[in-house]
Amino acid sequence: MATLLELTQQVDPGTVADEGKLGRDIKLMEPQQLYELWERQQWASQEIDLSQDPDDWANLDAADREECLWGLSSFFVGEERVATEFSGLVMAYEDEQEEAFLTTQQVDEARHMQFFDRWYREVPGYGDTSISGRLEMARRDVSDAFIELFDGVLVDTGKRLIDDPKNIDAKVDYIVTYHLLIEGVLALTGQHFMTKFFETRGILPGFVEGFTNISRDEHRHVAYGTWFLQQKARDERYAKRIQDRITELLPATAGVLVPKGKSLGDDYTFMGYTSQEQAEWSFAALTRRLKVIGVGLPVLA
Repeated sequence: MATLLELTQQVDPGTVADEGKLGRDIKLMEPQQLYELWERQQWASQEIDLSQDPDDWANLDAADREECLWGLSSFFVGEERVATEFSGLVMAYEDEQEEAFLTTQQVDEARHMQFFDRWYREVPGYGDTSISGRLEMARRDVSDAFIELFDGVLVDTGKRLIDDPKNIDAKVDYIVTYHLLIEGVLALTGQHFMTKFFETRGILPGFVEGFTNISRDEHRHVAYGTWFLQQKARDERYAKRIQDRITELLPATAGVLVPKGKSLGDDYTFMGYTSQEQAEWSFAALTRRLKVIGVGLPVLA
């Protein structure tokens, strides 16, 4: 079965040049519109009804609970990473409309972390009294590829923006890393399959409600990143930089999708779905957005 990385490597190099400019004239929502959408889509992490979730959790078999915690640990720790590493991008705004939207995203990331923390505390019962304690427990489940991408690449790119908020190269790198790959590929793939798993079984309704709200927020974030990269991709220098960044980070991105105990290229199932299904869904998400941005897939060796 093919991985996300292998699917990208199978792209016919002859199609890349044709795809490169397809989407640069497509009209996308701009930061002011996305800010106004944020005002209409508010929700409160502490008000979601979790009363049924503890019983449903207790009735899951041990293997399903372990699989679920592996997936959710990446989300919980990932939301904390972004909430604390987002200020550089806020500082890099280019007009007041973009500034307003970017501040909403930082608020969203904190709200997402709060929801996961509350769920971990009230459902599986991670009993430490502090968020940091629960995050430390969740970190036991994340992979080396996750640490490379979130603790290494994302943090380093954010520091570059803090040091020089007008560095457009660093801004492009950050948005490819976070909005395109972490949110647009990893987060939305995990949300799609995990939500389907719980909805099909009719369990954990509180978690499903919160996770659905988070997914809606992240679609809004990805819409911003797609808009920004589309604007910059009109300059061929930045179009190439987007491709180069994807080439650099795609192996780690593909690795984050692999469950604990498995290796990239292994056949496995996650939440009832095969590795092939997940790879194809994530590949489609990436290629769909690149077409709108107006950048072809990089040709990987």
